Amino acid sequence: MFCIASGSEFNTKYTTLRSPAAALTRTEHRVFKSRGILFLSPVFFRYINQHALRSPMSAGQAVDHQPRSIIVKAQDFLSVRDMDAEEIHETFRIARDMKADRNKYSAALKGETLALIFEKPSLRTRTSFDVGIQQLGGFSLYLSPAEISLGKRESVHDVAKNLERMVQGIMIRTFAHQIVVDMAKYASIPVINGLTDYSHPCQAMADFLTILEHKKTLEGLKLCYVGDGNNVAHSLMFAGALLGVSVTVLCPPDFEPDPAALTQAVEDAQKTGAVIEVVHDPIEGVKNADVIYTDVWASMGQESETEKRKKIFQPYQVNSGLMAHAKSDALFMHCLPAHRGDEVTDAVIDSPQSVVFDEAENRLHVQKAIMYQLMKP
Repeated sequence: MFCIASGSEFNTKYTTLRSPAAALTRTEHRVFKSRGILFLSPVFFRYINQHALRSPMSAGQAVDHQPRSIIVKAQDFLSVRDMDAEEIHETFRIARDMKADRNKYSAALKGETLALIFEKPSLRTRTSFDVGIQQLGGFSLYLSPAEISLGKRESVHDVAKNLERMVQGIMIRTFAHQIVVDMAKYASIPVINGLTDYSHPCQAMADFLTILEHKKTLEGLKLCYVGDGNNVAHSLMFAGALLGVSVTVLCPPDFEPDPAALTQAVEDAQKTGAVIEVVHDPIEGVKNADVIYTDVWASMGQESETEKRKKIFQPYQVNSGLMAHAKSDALFMHCLPAHRGDEVTDAVIDSPQSVVFDEAENRLHVQKAIMYQLMKP
């Protein structure tokens, strides 16, 4: 059984059932205990009506020949650490299969609806989830801050309880990580973390899929993240530790990753041989790197610190001089949007080494694979 921690808070709403016979226990058949009373979710009866009473084997219908994936143990995707290495690689396999043949999965989530809750705006997250669920045969429902105002107009608990009766999945992009944890705690349907101040797991999944496509392997590589030790840095450390990719966080003093996140990544890395480290010297950090990765110096919500941060982070700009200290075939990556002239120069982001738009596209494919595994009836 998996659990994900945010500080001292744990979300343990997971199942380890994997066999086809246990498929009902995943998204369509939810069994809960509330105040000592055992009850069945209404979606269980919908499943029985739509599927169990019309078994393909008994009715002589064709069996679904789409490849059956490893069922991820976690019901939700709040952190890269919700999956183990095997599940991450299986997600990559499905994503690449979807990328190669979009029509193969065009009815995989037919009739399913994904609620998109945005408290932070985004080009890539909005487009990739919106287009992705539609390419899988489902629908999206965009919910803006003005419509929900989480924790103010309506509590996270009440939003979760409303949505679980009307949609089959929730993607939420917000500020405080606890909001995502609470949403997953209260909702009986899958919840996907589209971004919080603590982590950005979908981005990291797309990042490592992109690296795999270009480098053909992951194990033994070195990724150097240059910049603020933020949510992106956390998720890159988590993923690298699980996949055997060493991650160096190169940042100014006082801008290191969260100590708890660093500790978790270091512990996971001990099992794969990866090295997770924090350094402050730019030349030392990028030495022998296979991938150089950066992000904006001031994230959303930190706009008031922009000018101050520019002075502090200027020595950490990814330019041609810094790239020269990495391996000659090193990739350049950025989660976007990029502030050209600040954290990266045009010469680098527009160079042949840059894979930023492959990276952005892979948000679509890897998130489709995640939705498919969590939401498939």
